[in-house]
Amino acid sequence: MEFQKLMEQRRTIRKYSAEGRITKEDILTLIQAAQEAPSWKNSQTGRYYCVTSEDMVNRIRKECLPELNFAKTENTSLIITTFVHDYSGFQKDGTADNELGNGWGCYDLGLQNENLILKAEELGYGTLIMGLRDADKIREVLAIPETETVVAVIAVGRAAEEPARPRRKDVQDIVKFYE
Repeated sequence: MEFQKLMEQRRTIRKYSAEGRITKEDILTLIQAAQEAPSWKNSQTGRYYCVTSEDMVNRIRKECLPELNFAKTENTSLIITTFVHDYSGFQKDGTADNELGNGWGCYDLGLQNENLILKAEELGYGTLIMGLRDADKIREVLAIPETETVVAVIAVGRAAEEPARPRRKDVQDIVKFYE
């Protein structure tokens, strides 16, 4: 698929079909695509916790997501994304390279997550990235180490809706040139 079309076609999905759940092989393909993203000093600090069993998905939905997102994640698998903190954006002695510190880990993970959701679209899956979640409960349920920062939960499944493309700001409204 042409890249421009892929970017324009991808939508946030809030309703999923009970048919055709994502396979483990396809999840691995999504994560391989995520790994192709650049990262600070090639630190590759992104981590993925993939919840595919219906029982565990429902547990995460009930215990870790607000009611608003609970209803939007039925019939999905969930990918919890984290990054190893105090590494990306830091020197070997532990000092931050600049004022962003762990912000670089979050930035790098955002780049990775973009690759992941675009690959999902290419494979025919819809996604919903959720920042509203109980990170402490997710950490407890999935035994995520304290050395990682829980960032997002990404629902992945077959779309049961086709949302319209939202209006984008005119490029002239968001760019400034210094010549």
